Amino acid sequence: MKKNTVIIRLMVFALILVVVNMISSKLYFRLDYTEDQRYTLSKASNDILTSLDDVITVKAYFSEDLPTQLISNRQDFEDLLLEYENRSGGNIVYEFISPNESEELEAEAQQSGIQPIIINVSEKDQVQQLKAYMGAVLMMGDQKETIPVVQPGVDMEYGLTTSIKKLSVTDKPKVALLQGHGEPSIQEVAQLAQQLSVLYDIETIDLKEKTEVPSYVRTLAIINPSDTISAQEFSKIDDFMSKGGAVFVAYSNMNGDLQSGRLSKGNDIGLEPWLRGKNVSMGSQFVIDAQSGSVQVQQNNGVFTYRSQVKFPYFPMVNNFSEHPTTNGLETLMLPFVSAVNYVGNDTTVSYTPLMLTSEMSGLAPTPSGIDIQKKWSQNDFREGVQTLAMALEGTWSGNQPSKLIVIANGQFIINGTPPQQISEDNVNFASNSIDWLSDDTGLIDLRTKGITNRPLDSIEDGTREMLKYGNVVIPIVLVFVYAFIRRQQYMSKKQRWMEGNY
Repeated sequence: MKKNTVIIRLMVFALILVVVNMISSKLYFRLDYTEDQRYTLSKASNDILTSLDDVITVKAYFSEDLPTQLISNRQDFEDLLLEYENRSGGNIVYEFISPNESEELEAEAQQSGIQPIIINVSEKDQVQQLKAYMGAVLMMGDQKETIPVVQPGVDMEYGLTTSIKKLSVTDKPKVALLQGHGEPSIQEVAQLAQQLSVLYDIETIDLKEKTEVPSYVRTLAIINPSDTISAQEFSKIDDFMSKGGAVFVAYSNMNGDLQSGRLSKGNDIGLEPWLRGKNVSMGSQFVIDAQSGSVQVQQNNGVFTYRSQVKFPYFPMVNNFSEHPTTNGLETLMLPFVSAVNYVGNDTTVSYTPLMLTSEMSGLAPTPSGIDIQKKWSQNDFREGVQTLAMALEGTWSGNQPSKLIVIANGQFIINGTPPQQISEDNVNFASNSIDWLSDDTGLIDLRTKGITNRPLDSIEDGTREMLKYGNVVIPIVLVFVYAFIRRQQYMSKKQRWMEGNY
């Protein structure tokens, strides 16, 4: 081949590479083979990006010298921003800044609410501490939202999309928490309030002081009341529902106290009769489940005292959910000291969906009684079958406007308390999903629960667990040897044919 021909072909090849690179930058896509489609933008993200009316600028403050385990986090965030830019039609503009390059950039990042994180890095048999930045600031006009730390995985998309939604929403819907009957304050449901505040304005309401539930309220949340709610207040709630308002009820009508060791039926505060008017009946016995959470107990062994975890059937672990927007992506919830809840109506204008169901190994425990943590439970204790613990209803109970109602037979599962304690992410997600659905679905339900997994091995038999454990180690090695053997056989077969002159 002539020298000029080689040069021309190389130049043509280089030109093709440049053109392909330019086209690929405009037609960006990713192939996603993950089970939860974590690298595929959700419908909620797509809808929010395509509806943007103004440009949002993203300043990503990422250190250049990130350790190996965090380099992929920066690349994933850059890939995500590139996809957001394409899907938004150019309404998302971004740049990456390394705060470590100068004191001015570091001060700029910190003034924007992005603080450095300290990372331990092993280098030459020594552990060194590295100061790194991994945050972002989103700006639209004079508004600003900060992501202090960009979390890896599916949280990355949720954090970015919700920040964009915060900036783009001009008039947030209102969610009201009923007060005046021993309900927790906003501070005592901090996780739920924080998650809802992305898309809603949260306020409290005392119906003793108001003539009605304000018309601007989308959903009224009644969470764990302990004192009597008057008939006049229920009349105002009924009037609110007749105009299309939605109600979220999380109420514990059974009392259990581990400190005193007593189990009892709660006092009648008027909520159960009101629910019966909606054809919803709450049980008068505790639901127990062989699939349960644990409590820590102190045990003695001679002179030694130690603490151990003991299964406690009064804390059902729920992983049986109906197909419904409120339960999408959920894995496991624990509802302590809960009763059953059932729909007892046959009104064709109301549709009913059970949301949370116990396992088939469930039972009912009478009250009043005492708590025996050391009790040896048998199969005879769990013979009542599947029990419903939460339900969703929609229909027209009064008036012509359709309304929605969600009832959970436990009010404790969403309370952080004082001082606040962290509660399960799925607990918060279920309550948030419920209020989203009641408030006409903001579109972030699927994204909020995307990729959340909680799949403990406790329910797997020991033999199966050991098989999975060693199978993960042995099977890849066996496959390599099988592949090598097949390749060896193919090579020997070709060599034989070649020697025989048949190749």
